[in-house]
Amino acid sequence: MAPARVIEVVFLTVVGCALAVNADNAPVEWQKAHATFYGGADASGTMGGACGYGNLYTTGYGTRTAALSTVLFNDGQACGQCYKIACDSKSTESMWCKPGATVTVTATNLCPPNHALPNDNGGWCNPPRPHFDMAQPAWEKIGVYKGGIIPVMYQRVPCVKQGGVRFTINGHDYFNLVLVTNVAAIGSIKSMDVKSSDAANWMSMPHNWGANWHSLANLTGKMLSFRLTNTDGQTLVFNNIVPNGWKFGQTFTSKLQFN
Repeated sequence: MAPARVIEVVFLTVVGCALAVNADNAPVEWQKAHATFYGGADASGTMGGACGYGNLYTTGYGTRTAALSTVLFNDGQACGQCYKIACDSKSTESMWCKPGATVTVTATNLCPPNHALPNDNGGWCNPPRPHFDMAQPAWEKIGVYKGGIIPVMYQRVPCVKQGGVRFTINGHDYFNLVLVTNVAAIGSIKSMDVKSSDAANWMSMPHNWGANWHSLANLTGKMLSFRLTNTDGQTLVFNNIVPNGWKFGQTFTSKLQFN
């Protein structure tokens, strides 16, 4: 009887582990929200934004972007994340839906709250509402223009990017502000470190705003390496990505990318 009990215990352990793995790898469930649009038919009004990506055409984000309500934006921690969105055709508010259509957008901006208006009548981005104020071309993939606001279902999905992660350095001596763009996979960064060519150790870079991280060290003109950890916990080291003699305002493109 003893061997049989051992086999039973092993079997149950294996099944338990398999269930745990399946639970961890389960697809993200669709969640409910609402969506409006802004920025005009060419999305020119979406440039800039609270993530700091600037010209969304030249930085590769294009017109499939969205400003997130406060609860989703999470003080900029969601910058760069990607969301698959569909109009909720099963909702009682679905008269302006395009059934079966979906669109994937990147978080590039904050939709600020308007506490002067009710949450369900103009204060669409007020906490605790999840809401997407999408670039108009993206919104019109799933909604009829006349509707203005539609019920949606959304889920976070991996971001697909061409090429490597990019770093743009702004600021001045003793204040280096580094914008991180073109991040694939989860799309957002959890932590960032820098090391200059004349230093032995990495220095932590605090999150400043949006997709920007800063250092208060004098790094001007020095060869720099960056270490990024994304929100999913994957770490990449970009050795000597910034050459000696760099200038503020320059962008440096790596050959490394998250997966």
